[in-house]
Amino acid sequence: MAQLATHAAARCYDFTMRHYIARPPTPALANVIEYVWASEGAPAHAQERVVPTGTLELFISVGDTDGQTSDLLGGRRFSGAGVAGAYRRSFTFETRENASVVGVHFKPGQAGVVLGVPPGDLMDRHLDLEDLWGRRALELRDRLCSATTTSERFAILEAELVSRLDGRRVHPVVRYALNVLARPDARVGDIAKVTGLTQRRLIELFTATVGITPKRFGRVLRFHRATALARNSALDWTRVAHQSGYYDHAHLIRDFRELGEMTPTDLLRASVHVKESHQLAIV
Repeated sequence: MAQLATHAAARCYDFTMRHYIARPPTPALANVIEYVWASEGAPAHAQERVVPTGTLELFISVGDTDGQTSDLLGGRRFSGAGVAGAYRRSFTFETRENASVVGVHFKPGQAGVVLGVPPGDLMDRHLDLEDLWGRRALELRDRLCSATTTSERFAILEAELVSRLDGRRVHPVVRYALNVLARPDARVGDIAKVTGLTQRRLIELFTATVGITPKRFGRVLRFHRATALARNSALDWTRVAHQSGYYDHAHLIRDFRELGEMTPTDLLRASVHVKESHQLAIV
């Protein structure tokens, strides 16, 4: 996972009518959060599809609307503040319902130390932050809405998250698995052998901590690796498939259809917003 290098290195993007900014967290949160971000203004398009990243996101609406959004599994609507679990497939959200939002992108396996719930319980779903934090979530949103600058909102949000750090550490087996799965040739069975766990126990531990199974997490990383290679080099799908860890071109196509709900060629032709940590929003 690529991490922004310094606290001062904020990055700004202008997506048509939307202004997006992301920067690294304060040092106290550096082990837990990849970056904090803010988005202002509704883009011209009505919907975006977000492909899976294997990570969790906390988001809070600070605009005039209730920040309503929809759960991928069942169409439930909620408002104000929420947490997006690790999704196994892409999902779509209404951009105009989220015109002004601040949030944090957690590092893999780290969200549980702040949220107070195992990330595995949030797989493929959004959850109201109030369901996790009670009235404190409503008070946090009120303070964020009253703030007048993005920097002030970041400071308020980060202070809340720091107060919720519980001192827990990610299990060393999970840390090892995350490092190994970043390699194209990673195999879950090999990780289990090295760690001395059964595959079943490894899967249980990893899923509870990260939010999806190690096999699915590896597939998500492979998908993004292939997407990045295809966008940054002369297009040769056989070479992209090989370097990304796929058996062949057909294997790559199957993953793109399942994870991104598009063929590789269609995905590259689409209008795509690439955020930090390879989070893709497809118009």
